[in-house]
Amino acid sequence: MKKDGSRIRRVEDQLQRELAQLIQRGLKDPRLGMITVTAVEVTKEMEHAIVFVTELGGDEQSHKESLKVLNGAAGFLRREVGRCLTLRHVPEIRFKYDASVESGIRLSNLIDAARAADDERHADTPAKESDETP
Repeated sequence: MKKDGSRIRRVEDQLQRELAQLIQRGLKDPRLGMITVTAVEVTKEMEHAIVFVTELGGDEQSHKESLKVLNGAAGFLRREVGRCLTLRHVPEIRFKYDASVESGIRLSNLIDAARAADDERHADTPAKESDETP
């Protein structure tokens, strides 16, 4: 059976938008920090959806706690998404932490530090004077 990629992508986009709003406005759990839905992957049969999230700040323990809360609220979120979207079958939702944002920030900081060190090293060496006199 051929995978209808454009339909899957549309469903993924809709799920991402709706889940982001529901998490922000519908979940009032104090254990949740600033959660951002970074991506959604839906299986070709549209049975399951993996929702990738990231959390602003916090440590690994708070990330695990947030995932626990989100996966616990998956049934509620699935029901609410079903009310908003016109899908015959709403996929089962599972949340995973997306560390790519943190990795990107860490790499960006490393690049900035390397550039600053390089600029400092070049600033300490005197500029070579040319042999030509004007």
